[in-house]
Amino acid sequence: MILVTGASGQLGRLIVASLLQRGTPASQIIAAVRSPEKAQDLAEQGILVRQADYMDTASLAAAMEGVKRVVLVSSSEVGQRTVQHKNLIQAAQEVKVERLAYTSMLNAQHSPLALAAEHVETEQVLQDSGIPHVLLRNGWYSENYTGTVAMAIEHGAVLGCAEEGKYATAARADYAEAAAVAITAENQAGKVYELAGDNAFTLAEYAQKVSQVSGKNVVYKNLSEAEYTNALVQVGLPEGFAGILADSDAGAAKGALFDDSKTLSALIGRPTTPIEDSIKAAL
Repeated sequence: MILVTGASGQLGRLIVASLLQRGTPASQIIAAVRSPEKAQDLAEQGILVRQADYMDTASLAAAMEGVKRVVLVSSSEVGQRTVQHKNLIQAAQEVKVERLAYTSMLNAQHSPLALAAEHVETEQVLQDSGIPHVLLRNGWYSENYTGTVAMAIEHGAVLGCAEEGKYATAARADYAEAAAVAITAENQAGKVYELAGDNAFTLAEYAQKVSQVSGKNVVYKNLSEAEYTNALVQVGLPEGFAGILADSDAGAAKGALFDDSKTLSALIGRPTTPIEDSIKAAL
């Protein structure tokens, strides 16, 4: 039995889909979700849906019954992640799971991004647990930018503070497939994968690609980190989250979101999804 956490979320759903596509029977997949009513479509496919809350250790213990492998999709609750992940890892440890795959961050150990800290802490918890594990250090999702492509077209601008920093992005589905491979293939325990897209781009180049795909003129406007944070707040983002996004852009300016190893495409056995395709899909 393979348990996928956050299975009703964007990445978790894609991991479940990829497991099915790769031949894992639905009856061997457990979708661990906080709200089972949001995973009714998964249950209808024959997948076992179990309620599990990162902060409810009893629910985690119950969800782990009969589980041999776990895909720990990192929590979206920044500031709570380490505690939440530790609770899940302890539940997995108690049932002696044979493998756990964790979605960490690209070059987590050396990343200047504020988001990296909780990933590093989680990796250490995993190391200390003794559970055989594989680290999936995911780079930036293409959807982090294409999710707001309509707004960029409307205003004729992509905003950021990444300067000439390169983003080696890939589609969520690419990272999901990597997780499915890592949890099902042989000889994965102990592996650390630095995962990123095959083709990197600056935000100025991204704006050019948006222009080419949409037929509308879109340019990149580089701001200071403080200016970009303020711009994000003005469009409705909470100040703390806006600061995290701006910090990530500033980190990209230092090369934190670039990787040219092509480890991801090698793992999944195909090229990663070009950013142009993700732009088209978003539109």
